[in-house]
Amino acid sequence: MADEAQEKACAELVEQSAAEADGLVQVEVDPASGRLTLTYDRARLSAAEAERLARRLAAAFEERPARCTLHVQEQGGRSCETCALALERRLQALPGVRQARVSFRGGVLHVVYDAAQTTPEELARVVERFGVRTLPPKPEVSWRLWLEGTRREALFVALTLAGLVTGWLAGRLGAPLVAAVAYGVAYVFGGWDGLRNGIGALRHRTVDVDLLMVLAALGALVIGAPAEGATLLFLFSLSNLLQHYAIGRSRRAIQALMELRPDRARVLREGQEVEVPVEEVRVGEVFVLRPGDRVPLDGVIVRGESALDESSITGESMPVDKGPGQEVFAGTINTTGSLEVRVTRPASASTLARMIELVEQAQSEKAVTQRLIDRLEQPYALGVLAMTALAIVISVAFLNEPFARAFYRAMTLMVAASPCAVVISTPAAVLSAIAAGARRGVLFKGGVYVEALARVRAIAFDKTGTLTEGRTRLVQVGARPGVGLSEDELLRLAAAVQQRSEHHLARATVAAARERGLTISEAEGFQAVVGKGVRAVVEGATLHVGNLRYFEAAWQAADGFDEGRAAVEALARQGRTAVLVARERDGQREVLGWLAFADRLRPGAAETIRRLRALGVAHVALLTGDNRHVAEAIGREAGVDAVHAELLPAQKVAHVKALVDRYGAAAMVGDGVNDAPALAAATVGIAMGGAGTDVALETADVVLMRDDLGQLPYVLALSRATRRTLLVNFAIAFGMMGLMIGAILLQGLPLPLAVVGHEGSTVLVSLNGLRLLGFRAS
Repeated sequence: MADEAQEKACAELVEQSAAEADGLVQVEVDPASGRLTLTYDRARLSAAEAERLARRLAAAFEERPARCTLHVQEQGGRSCETCALALERRLQALPGVRQARVSFRGGVLHVVYDAAQTTPEELARVVERFGVRTLPPKPEVSWRLWLEGTRREALFVALTLAGLVTGWLAGRLGAPLVAAVAYGVAYVFGGWDGLRNGIGALRHRTVDVDLLMVLAALGALVIGAPAEGATLLFLFSLSNLLQHYAIGRSRRAIQALMELRPDRARVLREGQEVEVPVEEVRVGEVFVLRPGDRVPLDGVIVRGESALDESSITGESMPVDKGPGQEVFAGTINTTGSLEVRVTRPASASTLARMIELVEQAQSEKAVTQRLIDRLEQPYALGVLAMTALAIVISVAFLNEPFARAFYRAMTLMVAASPCAVVISTPAAVLSAIAAGARRGVLFKGGVYVEALARVRAIAFDKTGTLTEGRTRLVQVGARPGVGLSEDELLRLAAAVQQRSEHHLARATVAAARERGLTISEAEGFQAVVGKGVRAVVEGATLHVGNLRYFEAAWQAADGFDEGRAAVEALARQGRTAVLVARERDGQREVLGWLAFADRLRPGAAETIRRLRALGVAHVALLTGDNRHVAEAIGREAGVDAVHAELLPAQKVAHVKALVDRYGAAAMVGDGVNDAPALAAATVGIAMGGAGTDVALETADVVLMRDDLGQLPYVLALSRATRRTLLVNFAIAFGMMGLMIGAILLQGLPLPLAVVGHEGSTVLVSLNGLRLLGFRAS
């Protein structure tokens, strides 16, 4: 998890500052606008201290390292990741480069660097000098190169097979010259890529597994067994072709994201529709969408209504109805009406563009297991060569075997012991899992998180916007008996007072009144008392709506006050936020009733937690800064194991770290804004993306773009299925290797059968990993 420190540097800084600054309640960062907002307790943190802290955080955010992603052409053969490690070391030695991640199988190079010391152009030149071709970030280019490579490999496989069959038949028919030419064809076309890749690896002082295969085939030729050498090269090249196809399928599934964004947009300029490239559209301009159009840029609807298919971004299967004031996202499809949309982000910063960037970064970020295999592959390959030489020396010098027999057995051992299946087992599975998640609106930021999530046994949830909907709703209207008002009449009067207020409780009151179809009267003389309540004249009487603090002084003797206070306090114990509604007329004061509000549990949240337990999650906790009564009510409804309320950010971090210590691995699920420190502290941070939450995309390791908790069991099941696939692949690879080595030493297994076992296991683990592309959670 070497990337974690870089990827979460800002979140960790917030965590550290929250721990140091007593009184810091919340930190919000909007990367798009560059705005940093602190919420703090004035009783514990002075304004001057808060300002100093804000300046420190802002400076840290401004100094974030630059990042660039380069597309590279696939290099080498099966052990091309050994060459990738060599390129990583070359790049990391450059001034200003903090980190480099290369995956030739993924076709991506991701670099974190200091923009003051180097540039993407300079990085690209270093890559080209290393012998690696960089490609334009266009899916059609990668797809064309993949197709051309696959067709060429298929042709070489066919020519190798033709040479093998012709040589065998000519040998049987007594035509040695024809046989020699035919076997020569098989050797040239079957060994061409392996020899080229092996020589390329040697240039970077590494030993390529492909080179081992070529050496074994040449060894068979030296001892007079050209048919067996040609068989090795045919099966080897066929296996490479199938492997190339399997990995290409995974890459193609991911590259499909890049095809979602249109190249051009119809922009309104001087009253006319002008079609321009999306890169030339400025923030604030208005573009036009007709039915069937794909949205070119993120924006807000200014005119028109339509249903938009957002499945490409969020995975949501049903179109979403939208109208003026609502957001649309690049890559989605306008299905029915015509729309005019004001651009809110440039093409390079759209939700789709950032999704593509994250998925590309995920392709370059390898799983822990894969990095371990890549590091061990080189010494293992050298060990295989040493073992081969030792087997020859021992057999000839100490066992008095003929050289030809000893050499043949040593070549067979070299083929059997080559780690091709082990090398390909991890990327085949992990790339497929990342692609499967991306198609469902789940973004993994790297294979390391696919693997880490499989170990999670405890999950902590934020409350607001995660377990709950994040929207305050009116849940109860209580008209005091004896005042002669119905619930609807009480709500109508309260909404009349609150319709001019921007408070979230006021908005919830007005929304509830409109949902019931009530006619809201006009109010006069509106006044607000910050943090307490509001009042206004409605229908000839002064109406008051507020909390108990609003009424605590002058209303103690008002009619019904004791009854109203008891009701509010009882609602608070149930986890509700409640206010009183009172009327003042002709010097008389009376409490008319009360309103109760709550942030409702997300539909399906309790079922999600039940499914997580069925998947083996041992502990589920709720972490929130909200008051204890509200938190405990939500916790009971959701069915969590523990509720920790009234927490500051640093206290959330402490609870997450305690879960990691107790269970070995823990996930934190939040909205990606003020939960950044806790997301950074968890083994895996999971953000509710909501399609466009900038900080969610920045801070979390996994993003649920649909903003749907129901995706969480799918994510966990996918990661655990990936782990099972890896275990099966390792069992196949190492089991076949051990079986063949034993059979060679004890039964004299011939070279062709060793080749079949070796290449068969390589193809099998590739296809087994590819199955994850179609993963469906049960």
